[in-house]
Amino acid sequence: MLYFIPAWYKDQEWCENEQSWRVRRVNSEFDDTVKQIQLFHRSGGYDYQIMLLSFAPNFRHFLHRQGIYRAPYWSCFDAIQEVRRKRVRVLSFHDLNWPEGVEFLYTPFVVIAMLCGEKYAQIDFGEDGNPIWIELYRKGQICRRNFYDDRGFIAATILYDKGNPLYQDYLMEDGTWKLRYYFRDGHVEINPKCATYLLEYRRREYQLHFSRRNYDNLEKVIYEVMTSFIERTQFTDIFCVAMHNLHTGLLAKILRREKKILSFYQGRYQITDRQEELEMIRRANYVVVDSYESMKSMSRAFHIPSGNITAIPPYDTRVEEGTSLQSGVQKLMLTVDGLDQELFGDVIRILGEYLQQKEGIQVCLFTRDASYDKKQRLLKQVRVELAKGDMTEDYAAEDDEKTIAENELEMEKKVPILFKPVQCVDELSVSKCMREQWLLIDLREVPELYLQINAVSFGIPQIVRKRTEFIVNDGNGILLKKVEKLPGALDYYLNGLEHRNEARIFSYEISRRYTTERLLKMWGEVMNSVSKHKYTTDWESGLE
Repeated sequence: MLYFIPAWYKDQEWCENEQSWRVRRVNSEFDDTVKQIQLFHRSGGYDYQIMLLSFAPNFRHFLHRQGIYRAPYWSCFDAIQEVRRKRVRVLSFHDLNWPEGVEFLYTPFVVIAMLCGEKYAQIDFGEDGNPIWIELYRKGQICRRNFYDDRGFIAATILYDKGNPLYQDYLMEDGTWKLRYYFRDGHVEINPKCATYLLEYRRREYQLHFSRRNYDNLEKVIYEVMTSFIERTQFTDIFCVAMHNLHTGLLAKILRREKKILSFYQGRYQITDRQEELEMIRRANYVVVDSYESMKSMSRAFHIPSGNITAIPPYDTRVEEGTSLQSGVQKLMLTVDGLDQELFGDVIRILGEYLQQKEGIQVCLFTRDASYDKKQRLLKQVRVELAKGDMTEDYAAEDDEKTIAENELEMEKKVPILFKPVQCVDELSVSKCMREQWLLIDLREVPELYLQINAVSFGIPQIVRKRTEFIVNDGNGILLKKVEKLPGALDYYLNGLEHRNEARIFSYEISRRYTTERLLKMWGEVMNSVSKHKYTTDWESGLE
């Protein structure tokens, strides 16, 4: 059995990152574990299960969004709360016990319950329309928040005093509180009337007693429950750990003798000086990283043998058709997140001067920052740099901004928009934006992996400063050593279709190395190495 231990947390808390549909998502839900589970699910060549350490009452909806709804899982908090239900159950807030005389006001974002002319409750919904929490009010202040499990019951509740949270109760299916977490100091109490937790392993149930009635923090409760589960696993089982600072120290203590694959993804884990974690990395059976650059740095830092580490991209390449040729505008995607400020200014001024001499070219200022004012702040920065180069600030604007004409009677002299900000958080919106691009410009020290793979899939040329496995210099991209040479690199791909078509051919050759089938084969090699058994036949059958 292969156990995936994901890092699906809200910041540094032992809970999911579910949010109301009305709130803009600031982080992508996709990560390396999602891709790994998708691959194993499709292959059918190896039994696997997710080990979920976080409190996640909307976990089934999360799995559905990622296309892995049928994935088997074991939940630590389900064990703590003795939850036996597995399937989603439709729950309407109308089915709850409301006081007599309550009235519901339907706003565009939430439902407000009014009682005797005062706000009694506010109902928030998830992306699928399911109620995720209800806040109760007394004299205008919040006094309680109930969290609803997508299987049809209240999973937890927070009590407030004068608007400040006091404690959170984690509930059983019948509403009995099982575990109480105090916000003041983080300590935990177990209900003495039901001081047991429920383990399910290989279709058998084990009801065990908590060793204590009080714990210093939630991590110690999770440690006890998970340790009991691990004791029942087999010595041949393998644990694939998504490296994350919240749980790595805990897992280093629990998984001392177990076979481990450690998965590193996009700087999610910051290396610490804690010896148990460093020893866990050094003694891992295998280390999987997301790029060759990460593989080289990890090998040097921890002296990992070349046979125990590999780079497997968390995204697969696909040959897809873009729409850039159908547009009358050549769009250039310029990544701005994390770009050095001095370099940012140089690039904007160079692009401004270049675009003044051309027609039908527009720069998309690409950012993953979902802040509500990010576009305005970005436009302000661009306008400052344009002013330094004695260019009109009106080159930078959003589509809905009014552009200024030199003469209002001559609209044909309207100033063109040369710089336009674009915000993309999730992978779907990124791919949609990339589909329209003519060229990708990523001049950061480490170009973004997902953007590069998308560019390869669409056959879009790239201009970068650092060589990666997704770039062939003068093939599907150009390695730009000096920013002053950017105009020449742009001319190479913008003046005609010859070099752009060559880039498509090179991109196609690169994409063949990172198809779903190839990623499956790479993971099969990792599993064969760790387990010391050959599963080639099963994995190859999963490719058919």
